[in-house]
Amino acid sequence: MPGTQAPREGGTALIAPVLGASVAGAALQLQQPTLWPVAVYVVFTVAGLALLALSASRRLASPWPVLLALTGALLAGGGACGWRAQAFASQALAPALEGRDLRVTGVVAAMPQRNETGLRFRLAVESAWLGAQEVRLPPRLQLGWYGGAGAGELTRQPADLRAGERWQMTVRLKAPHGHLNPHGFDYELWLWEQGVQATGYVRAGPREAPPQRLGMTWQHPVEQARQAVRDDILARVDDRQRGGIVAALVTGDQNAIDRADWDVFRATGVAHLMSISGLHITLFAWVAAAVVGWLWRRSPRLCLALPAQHAALAGGLLLATGYALFSGFGVPAQRTVWMLATVAALRFAGLRWPWPLVWLLACAVVVALDPWALLQPGFWLSFVAVGVLFATDAGPTGRTRGAAHHVRALLREQTVVTLALTPLTLLLFGQASVVGLVANLLAIPWVTLVVTPLALLGVLAPPLWDAAALAVQALAVVLAWMAALPYAAVSVAAPPLWAGAAGVLGGVVLALRWPWPMRLLGLPLLLPVLLWQPPRPAPGAFELLAADVGQGNAVIVRTAAHTLVYDAGPRYGPESDAGHRVLVPLLRALDERVDVLMLSHRDADHTGGAAAVLAQQPQAQVLGSIEPGHELQALRPVAPCQAGQRWQWDGVGFEVLHPAPGALAAGGKPNTLSCVLRIQAAPGVDGAGGAVALLAGDIEQPQEQALVMAGANLAADVLLVPHHGSKTSSSAAFLDAVQPAVALAQVGYRNRFGHPAPAVLQRYAERGIRVADTPRCGAALWRSDAPQAVQCHRHAAQRYWHHRIP
Repeated sequence: MPGTQAPREGGTALIAPVLGASVAGAALQLQQPTLWPVAVYVVFTVAGLALLALSASRRLASPWPVLLALTGALLAGGGACGWRAQAFASQALAPALEGRDLRVTGVVAAMPQRNETGLRFRLAVESAWLGAQEVRLPPRLQLGWYGGAGAGELTRQPADLRAGERWQMTVRLKAPHGHLNPHGFDYELWLWEQGVQATGYVRAGPREAPPQRLGMTWQHPVEQARQAVRDDILARVDDRQRGGIVAALVTGDQNAIDRADWDVFRATGVAHLMSISGLHITLFAWVAAAVVGWLWRRSPRLCLALPAQHAALAGGLLLATGYALFSGFGVPAQRTVWMLATVAALRFAGLRWPWPLVWLLACAVVVALDPWALLQPGFWLSFVAVGVLFATDAGPTGRTRGAAHHVRALLREQTVVTLALTPLTLLLFGQASVVGLVANLLAIPWVTLVVTPLALLGVLAPPLWDAAALAVQALAVVLAWMAALPYAAVSVAAPPLWAGAAGVLGGVVLALRWPWPMRLLGLPLLLPVLLWQPPRPAPGAFELLAADVGQGNAVIVRTAAHTLVYDAGPRYGPESDAGHRVLVPLLRALDERVDVLMLSHRDADHTGGAAAVLAQQPQAQVLGSIEPGHELQALRPVAPCQAGQRWQWDGVGFEVLHPAPGALAAGGKPNTLSCVLRIQAAPGVDGAGGAVALLAGDIEQPQEQALVMAGANLAADVLLVPHHGSKTSSSAAFLDAVQPAVALAQVGYRNRFGHPAPAVLQRYAERGIRVADTPRCGAALWRSDAPQAVQCHRHAAQRYWHHRIP
């Protein structure tokens, strides 16, 4: 064809190590607990680029060009990442502005998300005032607007916000601060990647000036279109549950999908299909390129100006980028667009590079544009899957194949990806779908060839959204049946990095086109992932893990062979609680089989996650101060906890000190009925008498006084601070009786109750008791064999994007 060039190899000997070194530089910078001064990163970047330029000199003898190039790429990759991080961190919210009423003017920057309690939205700040003084805020805020009774007063119902609208409103902000637990989701990293440096809520009570809509702007036109299409889909499709999936496939709004559906999708291994993923964008690019190429070939004049294959490549890339933008241009979509752009650039340049180099170049481009993608599971799943498909591709045969061949190829590719990604999925999530291979064989062609095209064409012909919803319904029936099968999904303990890496290598070896005797060498590499067991306390010893659940209690107690969970944390919203978000992933990562779930009392900040824990732990018995008729009694009978109950596990003694027998039946304030649990290690294991932990629930000063007066054995090495440090608890007499070395306060950052109260903290300080609170500590680990120490996960896993309380 006129204008076509023969592909050329190009010199690639040094490219691969340089690309790898640049990625490694960024990866090393991501391990920093704190950022260095920006000047250091500037020097690193400039020096790295200079070394790269110097390595190209022909006057240098081997091995200096290689050494200079690798060093330069390492410095440039790390320096550029740190430079960007410093620039972003410099826009952080000033601590003095936290919790203050600020009058803010800004534009709604993304389509709002509405639920039963209100709505969440992002605001691009234009100006902000603290009283009569103008103040500087971060450019983008994540805000909530909640209607009804909140914080003890009636607030105005949220307005119907639209993307692109300019509003003026009173807000209260705080620095991004999430829960930080072992093997848990890093909310602060997610906000960092989203460009958000402050969160808060709209003050819409009767004492505040009402929020004012100042008008519509031309800004964020894509978000305006996305919101209009999403709302049209939800209004058109009668089934809200299926309509949410259709909306997610068209606009990328994953919040439109119910949590129950997500549970089914994860259990069957098809969650990647139910949002705008790399698969959807790649398929869209392929279809768009085919259509553009076909149309281009209809015009000889156009073909003379630009070869049809080049026009198809450019058109497919541009249209796929438009689709990604319309879907919200989330991080997975961005990665896919950058990968496609990298491959397209090589094609346009006429370069024929070996697949490992193409793969590594795409990886380096993604990391250069978004270095924090290295910390996202989706990054590794995407690139490992693509790399394995590259490595196992037999290449073109030059022969025409029939439909049967394509079916066999699809089956083989899905098998290869499943073999390679299962160990990686276990490493990243601690769970993998056993039925995932079959489920994906059914779901991938159905979603990509039927559901998604119908959903997208519905933008032009809305009745097709009804057809897409019916197609979703048909698939949902099959997936729900598969998810309900015994052992549809398996979970293992979260392995250490070395074991996970060995497992991934084993999966790749099994998937390669090698002779089977060589492939079977991958089986031993899988064993560390499958058989790994986290270390447990020795017989007679125990440990406490006070999870970071915000404003609520949730403590995991582990002995040599048994587990007790004391309280289950709070409920955050209609479809969100500490059980689903924190405890279930944590128990799965530790491979725990819970023997007893003890719910100290009925308050929602102690029982909010109980249903999720019970669903994951069907064998667990339940003890607690939960009255008959409570909704939890319908899930599993709750035996009352009462003073005098004793048992022993693996040499560790457990004793309930409060409430008195019959107190629950007599009724009373829930806090006064809190189960107080004393745990003691075996004598001789941790010194004379064995170390002791006291979990006090929400008892208040009258109950504390009663325990002291009754002569209860309250002395302990570690105390779970009663009632989160409320001023109604932690009396002087009680602390004198307990005399702990360490106290654990499970509270939320800047909680509205002011826990722990300053007067209470003063009483602890006067007695030399170290208080570890979750906002500063994150999840706190205390061990009976080291009773004077507490390990804070926020300190151990500290990275520069994590919030530090001044």
